Amino acid sequence: MYTDTLLFIDGAWVEGSAGAALPVVNPADGAPIGKVAKAEIADLDRAADAAVRGFAAWRETPASGRAETLRSAAAILRRDAEKTARLMSLEQGKPVAEALGEVQRGAEFIDWMAGEAQRAYGRIIPARSKEVLQLVTREPVGPVAAFTPWNFPINQMVRKVAGALAAGCSIVVKGPEETPASCAELIRAFAEAGVPDGAVNLVFGTPAEVSEYLIPHPAIRKVSFTGSTSVGKHLAALAGLHMKPVTMELGGHAPVLVFADADIPAAAKALAGFKVRTSGQSCISPTRLLIEARAYDAFLEVLLAAFADIRIGDGADPATMMGPMANTRRVEALEALVEDAVEKGARLLIGGKRLDRAGNYFPPTVLANAPVTARVMNEEPFGPLLTIQPFDTADEAIAEANRLPYGLAAFAFTKSSARARDLYSRIACGMFSVNHVGLGMAETPFGGVRDSGYGVEGGAEAIEPYLQTRFYTSLERPD
Repeated sequence: MYTDTLLFIDGAWVEGSAGAALPVVNPADGAPIGKVAKAEIADLDRAADAAVRGFAAWRETPASGRAETLRSAAAILRRDAEKTARLMSLEQGKPVAEALGEVQRGAEFIDWMAGEAQRAYGRIIPARSKEVLQLVTREPVGPVAAFTPWNFPINQMVRKVAGALAAGCSIVVKGPEETPASCAELIRAFAEAGVPDGAVNLVFGTPAEVSEYLIPHPAIRKVSFTGSTSVGKHLAALAGLHMKPVTMELGGHAPVLVFADADIPAAAKALAGFKVRTSGQSCISPTRLLIEARAYDAFLEVLLAAFADIRIGDGADPATMMGPMANTRRVEALEALVEDAVEKGARLLIGGKRLDRAGNYFPPTVLANAPVTARVMNEEPFGPLLTIQPFDTADEAIAEANRLPYGLAAFAFTKSSARARDLYSRIACGMFSVNHVGLGMAETPFGGVRDSGYGVEGGAEAIEPYLQTRFYTSLERPD
């Protein structure tokens, strides 16, 4: 069922101008499953020029018309959800059921943005003279260049595409070469729904080449990126040279504070389940577990038991609870982090080595009492690896939570609402979840602070990055 993926430029699926293609590999067994077309500079120019024409047509579509088109796209995505989920599982590795949930959440996000398209209000400012009219309008910023990762092929791309289209912008999106087919299904839904030719374009290629050409391109007026902090800083600097606004959804290193008054078994099971989602390859995945000392042993017992019960395998197998890592680089990176931590005094409690089978399999791994000098305590692991350590006071745990420059997601488990509010006020993060893992819904803001980026995707704020504010004033004279 897996077919080669083409570029989508100006309303047509096309090969790259040089006819080049990149291989796509199934991470469950390392076998090639297809190819994805590679864009050249000429293709990027075509996509950018098409976006200019698409913007001219799409921006004139009334908000109600844009909303109707978006809702049609959501319905098409739902119609083809099973097919898209299976493609995603093949190329990304996550279980089909998990992929299906991602597709369904993508459709929810499109529906949400359809509503926001009709709520991008301007306003009238009362003037100091009755003869003066003062208006504020909110208008689409223009063609957007967006760059999306492989860990959530639908949900990362849909936030940018639906947000831009809802505002009236056009977009050129560079999809992930590891997971092109599922991304293409999302773009196909928008095209079938009736988005004008050129309003949405999809390219693949050498990441640095594509970003460093599109961002300065005179046709592009806005940049949105999801990925690592190091790359995000580079792209933000490049956009700044050309005075282009950016949205940056970057890395994290999420702390979790578990207090002794919490429901300890429920907390441990919830965190274990959330940790293996997408094999831990998520920017909001819990990574640094801080457990109040008197609950530490009880929590650890449940956590390790929950991880031991995780069935690891091919995402196409309905019994699989956690699939492979997306590529061999992630396995090698995790092994290096574990080796470094153990050398520096951490205790390996479970996991720690790739599984002895074909494919990129790495088991849930827990390191206890890793020193702050260990790499894993400072670098986002981006896999099913976490550290755990006890704390005696809330101040001690908060200090560790804030020690790193990241500020994306943080979690706490406690029965005290007063303590939860105090933690929220003191921990630097863009999203804070208490007693559950309630992040990433269409109706809620998603974004970080500090080195985890800036700008929001999701919630009522999601349309804002794609709008610009303009002011009109006029001295109204009688005819």
